Amino acid sequence: MPTTTRAPRRSPDQRRGEIADAARDLALDEGLAALTLRGVASRARVTPALVAHYVPTMDDLVASTFTSVVDAELAELTALAASGTATGRLAALLAALLDGSRDDVTLIWVEAFALGRRNETLAAAARDAMDRWQSALQELLAEGAAEGDLHIDDPAEAAWQLLGMIDGINAQSLVRWGGASDRSALMLRAVEGMLGARRGILDPSESPSERKTP
Repeated sequence: MPTTTRAPRRSPDQRRGEIADAARDLALDEGLAALTLRGVASRARVTPALVAHYVPTMDDLVASTFTSVVDAELAELTALAASGTATGRLAALLAALLDGSRDDVTLIWVEAFALGRRNETLAAAARDAMDRWQSALQELLAEGAAEGDLHIDDPAEAAWQLLGMIDGINAQSLVRWGGASDRSALMLRAVEGMLGARRGILDPSESPSERKTP
């Protein structure tokens, strides 16, 4: 008789990793609201009981999935804006955020704000992620002010305002209000005004030398 080969047993860490990966993929495809016990189990191709065994609570899994997604985006975008003048890096960062290709992550942010009303673990994760974004933006704006391209009194306050503008314009993109290029252009002009920057300095098509204030 033919023999069958049993699949190797997974260690607890491997199982947790598989479940976390499945939850992340599901969230990016369908949003945080899709992270149910059955939904994650189906994506991971395991039983709901196995997910329940390795996950303390679904609130914890939703929060950790949110953090995994948004921290990966922050790392990607800060790496993108790792060199050049502060305004050049800010231009690159905003261009990447506003190009219309990140609706999956935007949905996760929007759902975190909504679902966080009843999931305090998720709410705390969202607050922490916003703090990390604000800190990264504050550092960039402070450098821009030191270089003389931005004219702001309080980089921390300006960073919070900028973060709110980014959240708002990207949330609007989910319902396709206005065109992506129109939203981006209006946002950049508003940001330049808020930061006391020369008009056009955040245009990603400008060369680094053109971004310097004459």
